[in-house]
Amino acid sequence: MKHFLVYLCLLESLQRASSTQCTVPASEFQLEGDYLIGGLFDVHQVNAPVHQVRPDTIDCASQPLILSSYRRFQLMRFAVEEINNSTNLLPNVSLGYQIFDHCSDTRNFPGIFDLISFNGSVQSRDESHKDLTKVTAVVGTYTSTETLSVAPLLMMDLIPMVSYGAASSIFSSQHNFPSFFRTVHPNKDVVEVIFNILLHFNWRWVAFLNIDNDYGKDGQEQFRRKIEDSQICLAYSKGLNHYTNYTQVFKQIEAQKVNILIVFAPEWTAAKLIKSAIRLNVTNKVWIAGDAWSLNKKLPKEKGIRNVGTVLGVAQPAWAIPGFSDFISSFKSYTHCGNEGQQTFCNQVCNCSSLSAEDVITADPSFSFSVYSAVYAIAHAIHNVLQCGAGTCNDSTAVYPHMVLAELKKSNFTLLNQSIQFDENGDPKFGSYSIIYWNHSGDAQEIGFYSFPPSFQFVINSTKIQWYTNREVPTSVCSEECHVGYAKRPDGIHECCFTCQICPNGTYVNSTEDPYKCIDCKETEWSAEGSTSCTLRLVEYIPFTDSGAILIMFGASALVGITLSMSVLFAVNYNTPVVRSAGGPMCFLILGCLSLCSLSVFFYFGKPTVSYCILRFLPFFLFYTVCMACFVVRSFQIVCVFKMAAKFPKLHSWWMKYHGQWLVITVAFVTQALLITIGYSYAPPRPYNETLWYPDKIILSCDFSLKACSAPVFLLLCLCSLCFIFSYMGKDLPKNYNEAKAITFCLLLLILTWIIFATEYMLYRGSYIQTHNAAAVLSSLYSFLLWYFLPKCYIIIFQPKKNTQQYFQGLIQNYTKTMSQ
Repeated sequence: MKHFLVYLCLLESLQRASSTQCTVPASEFQLEGDYLIGGLFDVHQVNAPVHQVRPDTIDCASQPLILSSYRRFQLMRFAVEEINNSTNLLPNVSLGYQIFDHCSDTRNFPGIFDLISFNGSVQSRDESHKDLTKVTAVVGTYTSTETLSVAPLLMMDLIPMVSYGAASSIFSSQHNFPSFFRTVHPNKDVVEVIFNILLHFNWRWVAFLNIDNDYGKDGQEQFRRKIEDSQICLAYSKGLNHYTNYTQVFKQIEAQKVNILIVFAPEWTAAKLIKSAIRLNVTNKVWIAGDAWSLNKKLPKEKGIRNVGTVLGVAQPAWAIPGFSDFISSFKSYTHCGNEGQQTFCNQVCNCSSLSAEDVITADPSFSFSVYSAVYAIAHAIHNVLQCGAGTCNDSTAVYPHMVLAELKKSNFTLLNQSIQFDENGDPKFGSYSIIYWNHSGDAQEIGFYSFPPSFQFVINSTKIQWYTNREVPTSVCSEECHVGYAKRPDGIHECCFTCQICPNGTYVNSTEDPYKCIDCKETEWSAEGSTSCTLRLVEYIPFTDSGAILIMFGASALVGITLSMSVLFAVNYNTPVVRSAGGPMCFLILGCLSLCSLSVFFYFGKPTVSYCILRFLPFFLFYTVCMACFVVRSFQIVCVFKMAAKFPKLHSWWMKYHGQWLVITVAFVTQALLITIGYSYAPPRPYNETLWYPDKIILSCDFSLKACSAPVFLLLCLCSLCFIFSYMGKDLPKNYNEAKAITFCLLLLILTWIIFATEYMLYRGSYIQTHNAAAVLSSLYSFLLWYFLPKCYIIIFQPKKNTQQYFQGLIQNYTKTMSQ
């Protein structure tokens, strides 16, 4: 039984044939032949939503004519005629066609039902496949939405469908579309070309305007995926349809400050967009046209088109198809009237008699080769099924759609120097894209090309482009690129929007790896503010060959020599009053400890090691404690001799009886030794790299824990304080008896030395701080050596009269009388 819609269309065709309208005869849509090829072309296009209150078909002839689609329609007719006239491809076999005007995305099923029926009747699924259809394959449709509507009906019976325009990625699924092929590259390939154009001109802030259907949505999705891991940001996107408010669209684009507009839409949608831009005085934009409208013939000549900016585009190469112009000229030379009596099927009528041959020939050539190669692919498949060769074909072989399908998958032939092949998804493995520019003459001028792998090439000759900015390439960025040494800080949701922050000292930014992060340099490296890499720090320490080090070490050696000389001098004059008053045997202990303390000085130079760091502090802490304990005892004895002996004779006798001075010294030494041992066990001094004070240097020094060293230092401070107290108490002793005064003066020098060093240490941490530390240690030793022992030596050598028993007894007796009064 015939489908209701088929009857309805036939009825409409009969009514149309009885009118006085001059129409193209049915033969323009139909051709008898041994093997039939179906054709679906949107010769007309429904340009507005159709509102209906009852079931009805679409009268395509009453819709606006799409000249470029009519040209493609004629290309199929030409290709079939060319094949039929050839004796090589299908000798002794003729191809026929049944073409329908597919003007609506979803309401042109009558033509499809006719194609898949045998003699116009739809067959049930259990009937023999050999009577299932008279069509071996179908060329079409043009749009993705049309194809999504039609394809499932053809896929059921594995009728090959070779589309010349459906670019949606969904058709690459052979699971859902097992008999689908296309001679146009899928959207992802067009997006790849557009992406490379954006990279070439360094455009990072773009808008994507697409038709609000399957084709446009897929294009936008492919574009979003492509830019996902790039520096290109999609500032604005919009699906365009019949109800789009273009005023609002362009206001939003202006608000985003987008200068690059990618338009992924068919020519009728793009035309509305461009005309709206002209009407709304949208200026200074770069328009990137998709392959569906980039070769439009009317828009480049539209009044005011120059004001909208510069138009670039992606297009299939405009291959010249030999013989096509002659075919159109010959066809249009006939008068297509007086055929009213011929019956035509629904949507096989074209009000095209007003078109001249020139109109058709010069129309938008987009997808021309796609149609041409689609027809030839089917013809070659039939050629292989019929086992054609040597001027004949095996016409006894029955040709079924599934057999043509199998041969289409193996397609491999040359057409106009192009190797026609399909991949496993039915997508073309041939072709390239041209990069075009709408010049001021209103022509689409080729300025570059993109060829697909394996022979990948991408070339653009920018000198051919006359930008709306005159000679400069327009820019489109959300934020200007940061200067060298600056890291990006995100500003909003888009990666292209950011602020710039200079990387501080000790950090750098690697723009190729992570432009959003200032990376810390290694401890052994440094960088100035705003750096892109780190450099090795200069390692500094005081070598033994340094002049300051040599001077300090000479001073330490001289100290040892002086102490040795003084020890010999005191030993020779051991029984003299001066030596006895200086401490007697205690003098040798003090001088020996001063010499041992000087060992610390030598370990302030050279590259620090663990042993160096230990010996830098250990001798000084330990033996200087003994020295300070000796002077504490000595200061106390001076006070006792002149004061306590007179007022507290019993206490003085007890002190003398039990040798209290040696007991104090021993306790101080043992205590300090224990404190140092405990502290070093807890946290021993170790080499330390000073990296905080100088960004470009590493100062090699020794680090000691404050917790570990606080107890030994505290003991030294206590001894120093006691010594100062006792010595200060003896300030009113006889003028010529200046033991206490000498100790007080030495202590003042000692305190002043370490105050100066502590102040310097807080302000300066360079390598020479080690030299100054050694100098402070040496000064601490020389203060007692020069201001306590040296005067004694002077008296022994140069004032022997003062080194007598009578002189000292006289001083003591005079002071005792004064105290008793």
